Amino acid sequence: MTEQRISRAELEAEAGTALPAKEVVSLLDLNANVDLALDLAAPVDLAVAANLNIAAPIDAAAAANVLSVGSDAVAAAPQQVLIDQSLTGAAEATAPQTAGVDQTGAAPADTTTAPAVPSTGGATTSSGVGDLLAGGNLLDVNVDINADAKLAAPVAGAVAANANVAAPIDAAVAANVGSVDSNATAVASQTALINQDLAADATATADQNATVTQ
Repeated sequence: MTEQRISRAELEAEAGTALPAKEVVSLLDLNANVDLALDLAAPVDLAVAANLNIAAPIDAAAAANVLSVGSDAVAAAPQQVLIDQSLTGAAEATAPQTAGVDQTGAAPADTTTAPAVPSTGGATTSSGVGDLLAGGNLLDVNVDINADAKLAAPVAGAVAANANVAAPIDAAVAANVGSVDSNATAVASQTALINQDLAADATATADQNATVTQ
């Protein structure tokens, strides 16, 4: 293979273009003008009232023999429960709400100074490729966003509850795993006498009067 070499005369004939000074070279020119006018109103009124009687006696027994020979596993959980619940009362939840929201006023004037970008009143984006060697920018991007939002969400809620809860639970577990000549006995005896008396009124009122002007 024959090597192609450049002679000194050909090398001296080569010419180059000098780049502009470092401080004026820019790869990206980004102008963003974002104008947001937000008017938010969310008056919330909540009321909760409750009368509760809760009784939950729980009895549990567990016995296990794992890989045991000649062993016994016995679990006994006798339970006797006598529960007398009497609830007399009134649960009242009232959430009156009167909301007057006026969002017709103009947004406060923006005192900040942003780069001057032509605005069309909506959201526009323009970009172009510049000449880096001429001292320009490799990429020019102009973004103009104008957004006006007016939100109003008046919420009123009321919750009232009267409850009697009784949950006696009795459990017994016995297990022999991998055992020879072993006995597993589980006894769960439960006697529960539950008397629940509920004489109460639950009233929930949520009156809402909202006037929204946008």
